Amino acid sequence: MWLIAGLGNPGSKYERNRHNIGFMAMDHIIETHNFSSPKNKYKAECFDGTIGDEKVLIMKPQTYMNNSGISISEAARFYKIPLERVLVFYDELDLAEGKVKAKKGGGSAGHNGIKSLDAHLGNNFWRIRLGIGHPGKKELVHSYVLGDFMDIEKKWLEPMLSSIAKHFPLMVDHGIDKAVSKINQDIINATKPPKEDKKKESVK
Repeated sequence: MWLIAGLGNPGSKYERNRHNIGFMAMDHIIETHNFSSPKNKYKAECFDGTIGDEKVLIMKPQTYMNNSGISISEAARFYKIPLERVLVFYDELDLAEGKVKAKKGGGSAGHNGIKSLDAHLGNNFWRIRLGIGHPGKKELVHSYVLGDFMDIEKKWLEPMLSSIAKHFPLMVDHGIDKAVSKINQDIINATKPPKEDKKKESVK
C-alpha cells in the first residue's frame, strides 16, 4: 500500500494559490485514475484507489499547511505504511518554475508543511518537489505563495499536472526517479517554442 499526499490549504480562498500545487496534483491523479469519492478521515479528504496491484490512499490534509504532518502521520500509523511508501507533493520556491525533483529524506528548506511532517512522521519519506520559482526577495515570499497562479504560468503548470497524473503508475511501481525524469521531459516538450519554418528563398 502507498500513501500519497498533496500539501495545501483547504477552502476556495486558497484553491488556485501557488502554495496549493500539491492539492492540484492530487486532483489530477484522482480524476485520471478514477479514485473513489472523498471520505473525511484522519483530518483529511481521503481517496481510495488501485494502481496495478497496489492499493493507494491519496490524502489532501484539511489541517492547513502548517499542521499537515498531524493528518498524514495519523493515516500512516493506522495502515502501518513504511516511510519509503509515503510520497508527498508540495510547492518548492528553490526550484525554477515547471521543474520537478524527487528526494527521499532531507530537510524542510523552510517549508512549514514539510517541517510538520518531519516532526510528526519522521523525515525519511519521499518528497516530490514542484518548482514554482522564487519572487526574488524574502519579504515577497508570503504574498507570492498565497497568490494565485497567473495565466502566463499555466503554460508550464498544466503540462506538469497532466504529466504527473500520466506517469503516476510508474511512481508506485518503484520507478519514482524514472517517472520524474519523464515528467520533466514532458514539460520541456510542451513549453518549448515552436520551430519556425525556414523556407528557402528561390534564387533569381
